[in-house]
Amino acid sequence: MYAIIKTGGKQYKVSEGDIINVDKLSKEPKETVEFDVIAVNDGKALATGDSVAKAKVTAEVIVEGRDKKVIIYKKRRRKDSKLKRGFRRSFTKVRITKIAA
Repeated sequence: MYAIIKTGGKQYKVSEGDIINVDKLSKEPKETVEFDVIAVNDGKALATGDSVAKAKVTAEVIVEGRDKKVIIYKKRRRKDSKLKRGFRRSFTKVRITKIAA
């Protein structure tokens, strides 16, 4: 059984016991979170739309953190023009505890 959830403008395919990094949720460790469900597959058929309106995916917050820094470097040839920037994504690591269809 798996579900497709939506959080932070992204979609994730999850099943019970999975650990995923989502955009920062500002929650304390051991708190529970519920996600919006887009689709649920129970092993036989994929359900979407109104049939998953009552479906819930609950997760437990493990930790909040920041990813590795990504360096963005732009250089324009023969123009003596360059730009260097860095970016670190803040995330919340969650463990999927229950999928209720």
